Amino acid sequence: MDTFITSTVTVALAEIGDKTQLLSLLLAARFANKTALILGILVATIINHGLSAWLGDYLAGSFTSEYLPWIVNSCFIIIGLWLLIPDKDEEVSNKYDQYGAFLVALVLFFIAEIGDKTQIATVLLGAQYQSVLWVTIGTTVGMLLANVPVIFAGNALLKRIPLAKVRMLAALVFVALGCYGLVTS
Repeated sequence: MDTFITSTVTVALAEIGDKTQLLSLLLAARFANKTALILGILVATIINHGLSAWLGDYLAGSFTSEYLPWIVNSCFIIIGLWLLIPDKDEEVSNKYDQYGAFLVALVLFFIAEIGDKTQIATVLLGAQYQSVLWVTIGTTVGMLLANVPVIFAGNALLKRIPLAKVRMLAALVFVALGCYGLVTS
């Protein structure tokens, strides 16, 4: 349960103000079918984060157990610091809108997550917990917790959430996890 809760909370916090959350807002403005958007995000996240958790688990088996905690926890601290840098809104072409909300959300979310903070965090969580299933479920739930409200409430929600404060809280959580891991390993 610790794996699921940690994965959910860290990704949900890291996702607030992230480029994929901005992508959710953009897609919600373009498509009326909110269910298709959510399902596209769900499938893209399961695939992307499943592969990421597997990679983390695989890499954990590739390093000697003596150095793994230092590598993983140091990376948590680095991601925490990276979270302090706000993402920039990227222009997304609407030439693929003809393929429908589900397919557009699936492809754009999968691509947007490649190399993103939450994907790297998922790799680290996979390495730390060595539980592909629970890390994937937790990070997927975290992604949905951060993005589904944006799909339904859009700009009104983003205007009320102090993104800078949430980014600082997310950074604090990642740095605290890294420091705790370093101290206890």
